[in-house]
Amino acid sequence: MEFVRIGEKLINVAKIDEIVRRIVKMRSEGLSQQEVAAKLQLDRTFISRLESIGSVRKGGCLGLMAFPVENKEELNDLADRYGIEQRLILSDNERWQLVKGGSGIDFFNHAISIIEQFQQCDIVLVFCSAKWNRLAAALLDNEVLTTEIGPSPITGDVYVNPQNVENMLKPFMQDSYGEGKR
Repeated sequence: MEFVRIGEKLINVAKIDEIVRRIVKMRSEGLSQQEVAAKLQLDRTFISRLESIGSVRKGGCLGLMAFPVENKEELNDLADRYGIEQRLILSDNERWQLVKGGSGIDFFNHAISIIEQFQQCDIVLVFCSAKWNRLAAALLDNEVLTTEIGPSPITGDVYVNPQNVENMLKPFMQDSYGEGKR
């Protein structure tokens, strides 16, 4: 256990950590701030402020799909910075491994799984060829914003400018003061 003295008080840091984790767990399980406050004998405003401290962004789920790209790491780093929950960012080699990696039924099941995951998002940004962009827009029943990165079929990796991706992301990352969160 870690203790810290603040003036006359001896603070149990582990207990604070445990309570904060319980609050986050209960809220992520669907309990209201008021319900969590009542169960843990805390102020509801404390829970609200705690959530504000840890908030990466407001709003629903965002998805990012980009392939075939040469700067996968750069795009993943950008997605991490913006708290993008769902992503499929592949190089050309990875894309072909996905297709050739198993039987036709394995590929089909994997593709359906990917579609289901992206359907959970409110908005999906897609950086692919025109053909794949149209397919994503047709298969996903949410808002799909597409950017063509090359003519179909794309052979080889394409550099996707992270600044272009960031420019598309920024409007969805506005906090209540109009400033982007990062």
